[in-house]
Amino acid sequence: MIDLPLDQVRTLLAAVDEGTFEAAAETLHLTPSAVSQRIKGLEQRTGRVLLLRTKPVRPTPSGEIVVRFGRQLARLERDAGAELGLSAAAGPTALPVAVNADSLATWFLPALTEVAGRYDVTFDLHREDQDHTTVLLRQGLVMAAVTSSPEAVQGCTVRPLGTMRYRAMASPAFTARHLPGGPLAQLLAAAPVVVFDRKDDLQDRFLRALATPGTTGRGGAGRIRHHVPSSEAFVGAVVAGLGWGMIPDAQSGPHRAAGTLLDVPEGPPVDVPLYWQQWKLDSPALAAVADAVAGAAHGALIPPA
Repeated sequence: MIDLPLDQVRTLLAAVDEGTFEAAAETLHLTPSAVSQRIKGLEQRTGRVLLLRTKPVRPTPSGEIVVRFGRQLARLERDAGAELGLSAAAGPTALPVAVNADSLATWFLPALTEVAGRYDVTFDLHREDQDHTTVLLRQGLVMAAVTSSPEAVQGCTVRPLGTMRYRAMASPAFTARHLPGGPLAQLLAAAPVVVFDRKDDLQDRFLRALATPGTTGRGGAGRIRHHVPSSEAFVGAVVAGLGWGMIPDAQSGPHRAAGTLLDVPEGPPVDVPLYWQQWKLDSPALAAVADAVAGAAHGALIPPA
């Protein structure tokens, strides 16, 4: 087995976390030249290019393997130090976690609060669409993720959390103006729509579900798209009448009760099953996060079948 010098592995990890050799050098109290030499030495030892020298730098597929190894090693070192009573001087350690915006805005944070009260950790949250959080796991940028994928990333375990249900909603004024009656799919396809970002396809999925049987069902939401990349602001944009949008039940309840949001009259809800994936790592803190997240999800999501 190839021996990977730990100082070189830690330098690669710092470069990925900080984004540039200069920033990594400052963190490690080295010169940028020393950072570059350590990473080149690691690449020579493995016989592979580990980093793309972009801004920010990005790990190659081989680099992702080494980054994962580095994070796992750092986590195990911290846990061992804690058990030996040697970690207090080093300060809290970061747990990088990827989570989708709607979970972050509704049920996720209380789980982290519970763990932070028991362990000397800080959370480094990466907000990403639930269909894409596994990419961050593969790259070694996070140790765990809320994801829509039940297929385990290599080296990870999977745990079902439950289902987040989304419904098509619009303001009363928007409904009166754009949805006066008629074929709903045609009306919505022509109406303004609010989407979270360019990865968000929930609105398109809803429209495709309304497709007439026998058609291709390849259509989607309209061309007038307002991109609002904040979960709270997304709901606010729909309430304000900027467009219609898919809103999770956890956020729509108060607006439905107040009459500021109405359900679009036809079509089924869109259910998004969520899973917790994390590295196979014997870490008490990471295990505590997994249990706390599962507990919070149980009270907020539709339970898994």
